[in-house]
Amino acid sequence: MIVEKRMLEVEEREEIRRAYHVEGKKIRAISRELGYARQTVRKAIVAADGEKEGKKRERKAPVLGPYKERIAELYAESERQPRKQRYTAKTIYKIVEKEGFGGSLSTVGHYLAELRQEKRRPKVYLPLEFDPGTDGQVDWGEAVVVMNGEQKKVQLFVMRLSYSRRIFMMAFPTQKQESFFEGHVEAFKHFGGVPHRISYDNLKTAVQEVLRGKKRKEQRQFVAFRSHYLYESHFCTPGAGNEKGGVEHGVGYVRRNYMTPLLKVSSYQELNERLRQSCLEDDERQVTGQATNIKAAWAEERPHLRPLPNDQIDYSRNLTVVLNPYSQVVVETNRYSVPADKGVKKLTVKLYPFRVEIYRPGEKEPLAVHPRSYGHQKDIFDPLHYLSLLEKRPGALGHAKPIREWRKEWPAVYERLLSRLQAHYPDGEGVREFIRILRLHQTHPADLIEVAVEQSLEFNCAHADGVELCLRQLQQPNLVTPELDLSDHPKLSAVGRQRVNLAQYDTFLGGGLCQYA
Repeated sequence: MIVEKRMLEVEEREEIRRAYHVEGKKIRAISRELGYARQTVRKAIVAADGEKEGKKRERKAPVLGPYKERIAELYAESERQPRKQRYTAKTIYKIVEKEGFGGSLSTVGHYLAELRQEKRRPKVYLPLEFDPGTDGQVDWGEAVVVMNGEQKKVQLFVMRLSYSRRIFMMAFPTQKQESFFEGHVEAFKHFGGVPHRISYDNLKTAVQEVLRGKKRKEQRQFVAFRSHYLYESHFCTPGAGNEKGGVEHGVGYVRRNYMTPLLKVSSYQELNERLRQSCLEDDERQVTGQATNIKAAWAEERPHLRPLPNDQIDYSRNLTVVLNPYSQVVVETNRYSVPADKGVKKLTVKLYPFRVEIYRPGEKEPLAVHPRSYGHQKDIFDPLHYLSLLEKRPGALGHAKPIREWRKEWPAVYERLLSRLQAHYPDGEGVREFIRILRLHQTHPADLIEVAVEQSLEFNCAHADGVELCLRQLQQPNLVTPELDLSDHPKLSAVGRQRVNLAQYDTFLGGGLCQYA
């Protein structure tokens, strides 16, 4: 009787091996006498400890072999997608088939199963050490803050120097290319220099296409940016986050230590000021295994960084836009105003993470600058852009949307001034005079204009010239006239203090000769 297939005990294996190697029995005889299948006997004869049992000879894969790396890249890319939108084996098969793969769908499916099994195995990594100034790492992460009373998800840019472990972090509304570049610019300022090489994931803002192996087709704008700072870029193997694990751990460290509990802020500006302060606080930390704290290590590393360029690079994203009939340009569905008396049909827009600049063709000074909106179908007005139109159509003051929005926020004294002007100047002239006063916002601080308007009403000179006069007086310092020292000229000491004889004025007005008393 043949024993049911199972893993042999070490004693059973020894009995088989002795019968074969010592007693010289044949496999068939051992199988018949001890009741083991011949295949089981053969396996026991080969290995005493059973380690080789069950191991399959690695099969050559002439068709699959050249595409294993590409399939692994697609699998890693799929793992970064939302769970319900990951690649199926069929999707990956169709991609590699177009690239020349001649195997079957089942071949791809079996290899993907191996990759999934391999992913479950614990991985061991080689400890790395870096020289001062040589390397930095960049990564993005997400965090939640409370901004203006509401929970908001922000994108966290983190750069880390590999030698000193000094960290820089900055929050943005999106991970778009202009945010990616601004994060670098501010990080380099924070570090006082540029690492010679920076490691990245295969970010779309830097990589246009992942080619085979280590080759990448980089974004043109990224190449120009990197060329300006003269550092090298290194892109990690897809799915191999361990190649820049320091900064990936740094993103989690930042969230746990500096953004928990949730930060409460009013704006991105306040949030980033707090994050910068947290970076400075982190300089006092001593990383396990380092002899000094981060601040001291950075002081040692800083001289080895590349120096910052003397000139600044314009890292904005540029668009060509068309002016609409309401003196606005549309950018990412949002509408930004342009001065009604200066706009031309085609304009250039420069997009920065937190502002939008609008230019006439060929000009270096912006025509308009607005805070950037990440909303949808929003109107972003500068009411001063429409004053030239209102001067021509004063009757539209109460219905002009930009002015109505401004009116909700401007000082109450403006309403008193407008009422006074409309009562004093009929037929729209009062509104035109009011608009002349509003134009002062183009050249003077709003708080100073408010004081000048108050004074003009108080001094009963509530008109454009009166407000402008009050402004000039507010901007001039109070001059104190020094007294003239006439101690060396006693005869002149009474000048300016003598009693005035008003009768002399009457004589003068009457045509007579004026005699001074």
